Amino acid sequence: MAESQSPSAGQFHFVRYGKGHIVTPSSTPSPYGLEIIESCVTCPYRENRVFCNLPPEAVQRLSTITFASTYPRGATLFVEGQTGRGVFILCTGGVKLSTSSIDGKTLIVRFSEPGEVLGLPATVTGTAYELTAEVVEPTQANFISREDFLNFLREHGEVALRVAQQLGETYHSAVAEMRTIGLSQSAGEKLARFILDLTAGHKSEKGVVKVRLPFTHEEIAQVLGTSRETVTRVFAEFKKKNLVNVKGSTLTITNQHGLKRLVQR
Repeated sequence: MAESQSPSAGQFHFVRYGKGHIVTPSSTPSPYGLEIIESCVTCPYRENRVFCNLPPEAVQRLSTITFASTYPRGATLFVEGQTGRGVFILCTGGVKLSTSSIDGKTLIVRFSEPGEVLGLPATVTGTAYELTAEVVEPTQANFISREDFLNFLREHGEVALRVAQQLGETYHSAVAEMRTIGLSQSAGEKLARFILDLTAGHKSEKGVVKVRLPFTHEEIAQVLGTSRETVTRVFAEFKKKNLVNVKGSTLTITNQHGLKRLVQR
């Protein structure tokens, strides 16, 4: 299971990968190497997730209206502008949510966390999905049709409260990211903040922090609202200044204080 990190003001919103494929008695192997969580009732992660940690009667009802599916990297759950037909509960894996302009430019709004309900605004309001949801690693996402989901909210007030809580958290996260991108003075400052938020909570060894970088330069550019060439150039500048080093999918921060100084200017 991916570890979640609560968003805070001025930070990017990330998913921590690396604990996603735990075999449990309630799981069944899938074609993508995942372990399918067969039922919300027997889900081993339910108590740790805001939406899924519901009273027993609500969980029982939830298990009867969800349809479990697994998806490979690159699969699309829904597309911006498509009529909202229901929600997806992200059980394991990761999904990026993005928006695109008419000329084809893409901005990644956030990376979702297991336990998050995707497609909430469109499903609740009966409008089109406002973002595109694309799978970034093998994922299980359980689908609930709009009719079943709305009836579920009417039947269980606690569920409606959890939905309101998630909508509020998503809103605050989006505002914080827009503030970060809009108020950052340079591409270097944006990338430095991105790296620091990505590695927040990771322990350092003798001042060095190593993490897996799960994003391509193109994806990072789509988060920062810049170009892939700019991201590649700034990474090269950071390496030259002995701030960071990237080898394969491993990102090493060699001078964390130097990155923080870039952000604090």
